[in-house]
Amino acid sequence: MTTVLEIQDLSKKYGSLKALDKLSLQVPEGSIYGLLGPNGSGKTTTLGMVLDVIRPSSGSFSWFGERISKATKHRVGALLETPNFYPYLTARKNLEVLADIKGADKQQVNKVLDLVGLGTRSNSTFKAFSLGMKQRLALAATMLNDPEVLVLDEPTNGLDPQGIAEVRDLIIRIAAQGKTIILASHLLDEVEKVCTHVAVLRSGKLMADGTVDNILSAKEQLLISAPDLEPVLELLGRLPYVEQFSRDKDVVVLTLLDNYTSQDLNRDMFAQGITLSHLMPRRKSLEAQFLEIIKNES
Repeated sequence: MTTVLEIQDLSKKYGSLKALDKLSLQVPEGSIYGLLGPNGSGKTTTLGMVLDVIRPSSGSFSWFGERISKATKHRVGALLETPNFYPYLTARKNLEVLADIKGADKQQVNKVLDLVGLGTRSNSTFKAFSLGMKQRLALAATMLNDPEVLVLDEPTNGLDPQGIAEVRDLIIRIAAQGKTIILASHLLDEVEKVCTHVAVLRSGKLMADGTVDNILSAKEQLLISAPDLEPVLELLGRLPYVEQFSRDKDVVVLTLLDNYTSQDLNRDMFAQGITLSHLMPRRKSLEAQFLEIIKNES
């Protein structure tokens, strides 16, 4: 798979503070790649450096296999903060002004307005828009030059649930057109719903990266129950492949070591005369996996 962005040992220091510490990762073409971490983890610093806004202290990066240049910048659209639209101009007129500034074809204006679902509101003034609509117009502005890659910093920040859903669906639609999207977010649930790949950052360091499915597949949880939980708990404490377990009211939540499945557990329970009334795999949420990664690396 083609790599659109490669980062190698990228670091940024502000005096004694390491905002980013030897970050290395690759963003594959066609992916929705999430940079996930709390405030101060290095997400925005990373985006600023790869967009040539912030100068790295050390390390390197390349776009499309090349050093950053005017040509590569033309292939990347970025939304680091909401652009300044004219409040009393219509959505179409605002984009036409931006098209003039960017040297983009004005015929793109109607196309991107339709793409972000604002075609029927193209003659409404910017000040009449909701926050979600304003953010969708901002995304439309990044698409005027038909870039191959979109870089978005906290694209749902400050939006209500409806606005978040609108922007999330829009990102998925844009990616379906073959675009690569790189987004920074601290919203675990949104990254889980939108992204194909994720890099977890903490205090400027890369804690984990890979496909969202691979990160979530680690240590699948099981929910089990039985009419009498006492013998269940006693046996779980003796089974060598049970990594951890805890009782939660009428069920027990547990994780197994690699290469063991619910079938192994059910077999050994039955061999001890225990019939489980409930056995269900539960895929960990990205939030649970994120917290476990942070805890294990502290």
